[in-house]
Amino acid sequence: MDKNIIVYYDKEADFLEVIFEKSEGYFIETDNNAVMEKVSLDGRVIGFSILNVSKMSSPAPLNVHLQVA
Repeated sequence: MDKNIIVYYDKEADFLEVIFEKSEGYFIETDNNAVMEKVSLDGRVIGFSILNVSKMSSPAPLNVHLQVA
């Protein structure tokens, strides 16, 4: 099965969004204030967003656990 992953970066807003599936959904908070999960209406994770992505100063990779149904 082919899947297209959409990656969108807005340099001016410093906002990165990654979408695994184009469908209606909404964003919910994660343990990291800069990261939001996008979930479908039936609760599946269909993407995520990161605010202020260029300002992240940690040398370690961003580690966030997404609640995949």
